[in-house]
Amino acid sequence: MSERPAITIDIVSDVVCPWCFIGQKRLGKALEAVPEIDVEVHWRPYQLDPTIPPEGKDRKAYMLAKFGSEERLREIHARIEPLGAEEGIAFDFAAIKVSPNTLDAHRVLRWAAAAGGDLQDRLAKRLFQLYFEEGANVGDHAVLIQAAREAGMDAAVVESLLPTDADRDAVAAEVATASRMGITGVPCFLLEGKYAVMGAQDAGTLADAIRQVAAAKGRGELEKTG
Repeated sequence: MSERPAITIDIVSDVVCPWCFIGQKRLGKALEAVPEIDVEVHWRPYQLDPTIPPEGKDRKAYMLAKFGSEERLREIHARIEPLGAEEGIAFDFAAIKVSPNTLDAHRVLRWAAAAGGDLQDRLAKRLFQLYFEEGANVGDHAVLIQAAREAGMDAAVVESLLPTDADRDAVAAEVATASRMGITGVPCFLLEGKYAVMGAQDAGTLADAIRQVAAAKGRGELEKTG
């Protein structure tokens, strides 16, 4: 009996990117469409704005400074909300009071990956929900500790590590690596570390990419191009 095809997908993402939340939902649908392929998902850090201070910024003032007017903001949200609704996301932009620095969230995601299993995937989903549907400040340590607990992590370990500098440099280095690779927008889905699918593509496009890369890997083509 032949081995099942298997590939890895690295998702370069930021937890405060609405398109990344939509992309996560669409990837879930894509994976359901390719049950014959084993897909291992890893979340990689990206910061839309690493200059935000650790305590975050007032969301409304920050967004107005970024986009110029409330009308422009309403237009952006009006475009995103129905797309989210199609994927089962109840975006509540009005509930978000703080634009956080996401470095600490990425640190916790890194620790979740080290813990193994699907912990990291569960935590990523929970952080998206907290920020976009519940308006929680995902830069706040108490929020991150509770999210880790809900995902099934050892919350005591997270609580002890967050106030330290553990993995700050490692996460910052990963973010810098993404920039060097030419990733200027997220989400970016890296299949087998070689093929990039940029943006929150629809589930069908993602499923096709997964099938194509799995087939190429099965034929031994990926090794030849490495």
